[in-house]
Amino acid sequence: MDEVKLEHRLSAVENRAKSNTHRLDDVEKKHGEMTELVQSVATIAQKQVDMDGDVQEIKQDVKGLLAVPNKRWNAAVEWLVKGTAGALAGALAALLLK
Repeated sequence: MDEVKLEHRLSAVENRAKSNTHRLDDVEKKHGEMTELVQSVATIAQKQVDMDGDVQEIKQDVKGLLAVPNKRWNAAVEWLVKGTAGALAGALAALLLK
């Protein structure tokens, strides 16, 4: 081969090498961005798991808080029923003892 053809081929190879270098730089940049994105998604997933646990805990607390007035109401009704039954028993005993 003569020197002119070799020079043209060498220039073409050098140009392709520069082009490939730029392309590789872009790929490395995009790979870095993808790595950051994957890490962000993993962080979000972990926070979601933590938040689900917190929501379950809050739901249990709310159920407990809602049960307190019911317990008080049940105790009041029980006291009223027992008081009424005691009063009726006392009145019946008073009538029977007369």
